[in-house]
Order: sequence, then C-alpha cells, then structure tokens
Amino acid sequence: MIKSMTGFASRSGAKAPFSWGWELRSVNGRGLDLRLRVPDWVEGLEAGLRKRLGAAAARGNITCNLRLNREEGGGGLELNEDQLQALLVALQQIEARAMDAGVSLAPSKATDIVTMRGVLEQSSAEEDTAPLCTALLADFEAVIEDFDAMRAREGAALADVLSAQLTEVEALTSEAAGLLDQRQADMAASLRTNLSRILDNTDGAEPDRVAQELALIAVKSDITEEIDRLTAHVSAARELLGQGGPVGRKLDFLMQEFNREANTLCSKAQNKALTRVGLALKAVIDQMREQVQNVE
Repeated sequence: MIKSMTGFASRSGAKAPFSWGWELRSVNGRGLDLRLRVPDWVEGLEAGLRKRLGAAAARGNITCNLRLNREEGGGGLELNEDQLQALLVALQQIEARAMDAGVSLAPSKATDIVTMRGVLEQSSAEEDTAPLCTALLADFEAVIEDFDAMRAREGAALADVLSAQLTEVEALTSEAAGLLDQRQADMAASLRTNLSRILDNTDGAEPDRVAQELALIAVKSDITEEIDRLTAHVSAARELLGQGGPVGRKLDFLMQEFNREANTLCSKAQNKALTRVGLALKAVIDQMREQVQNVE
C-alpha cells in the first residue's frame, strides 16, 4: 500500500513530575527533512526521535514539536551558599550597629532567613533524564502509529484516484490505436495527392526519389511506438501501485515518460480525432502528476 507524504498526529502524556504534548505533521518534500523542536536537556531524546522517524518515513518535510512541562514543586530545592553567607554577614553588621545605637532587635529565626530572596533556589544539580527519555520515546510510538495510519488512509485514497486515471489513459490509448487505420488511409491518400502535384509541377524530378522522401515522412509520422510505450507505462504504473512502499519517485519519473509520449503523439497526429485524443491524454497525465507529488 502506498502512503501519502501528508500526515498529522497529536498526543499528550505524563510521568510525574512532567507532562507533555506531541504534535507531528508532514508535507510534501523531495527527500526526508526532519525538523525537531524538543528540549535539548533530555539526553538521547532527539537522536531517538530521529531514528524512529527515519524508520517510519522515507520522504516528506516532517516537523515534530514537543511541549514539556514540569509540575510546580516537582524539582528539589538547595541552599545558595554564597547568598546565605552574604546575608548572615549583613545581619551581623545590622545587629552590631543596632546595639551601638541602643536599639534592641528581635532574634533572627531560620524561617525568616530562608524566606529571604535568593537563599533557597530550585535545584540546579544535573538530574538523570534517562527515565524521562524512555517514557517520552515509548509514548512517541503511539504518535507514529496515528501518523502512519493517517498517511495510509490518504495513500489509499490517492491509489484509487491514480488507478481511475490510469484506466482513463488506457482507454484513450486504445482509442488512439483504433484511429490508426483510418489515419493511415487518410495519410496515404494525402501523400499520393502531394506526390502527383509535385510530379506535375516539377521538371526533371525523379519519381522514385520523391516517393522515397514521402515514404520517410510517413515513417516519421508513425505513432505505433508511442502507443506501445503508453501501454507499457500504464502497466508499470499499476505494478508500482500494487507494490506499495515509497514509490513516489518512480511514479514521478513515469509521469514524465507519459507526458513525453503524449506530446509526441500530438505533434505527429495530423488528424483531428487523434489530436483530440492526444490533448485529452495530456490533460489526464497532468492531473496524475499533481497527485503523484503527494505519494511517498
């Protein structure tokens, strides 16, 4: 089954004292471009995410956002030794001056000191982020599953559209093949008329030489090979759709080949009905190329 390069998934999770929210989205791209916005202090997280995304997708511009929050009170507290020492020195100086001035001060309490600004701080010591990283990567597996499921649904819809368009190309190619006999008869009559006109109005022209040149024109105007190649391209495209996987590049190349054959058929047509078929082919092929740009 083919997959679309367009997808989206979101999910939230928690592991005390953290909570988080994922957002994963992708759009079309020529190759695989991963853009991750995740906390860099969670060791091993980005590398793990890249590995999992690289295994899940072959093409597309993929953006992964992680909003990570710590619950209040979730971190430890520690004394700011420098701030505490400076504060104690300042208190000693204040008490000494108060005594010199005959002012009596109430004794300082530990509870008063620790509430002063800068004495207690959120712990800055490095914590082990391995459990958090493990939890995040495990939760991300569900995000990838949802992401893949959406891309698979989009891919199934694309496959149906492309299959219908291939059927239309096949029908137009068969119609073009059916017009060959009438076109050849018309061209033969036209060539005979042109040959007669040239011989009647040219002195010394060699009939065999003129006939040879007109025959070369007829050969160059033959579109049998174009019709055969269009038929082969339809079969190849159907095989790729059935094969599944990341076949977008191959399908894109096939669309170029389809377009080349349709252009050649139009340029060689020399027949109103065949020209109409060729233009219809070009229109369908152009629609197919637009759809193929979404295939992984």
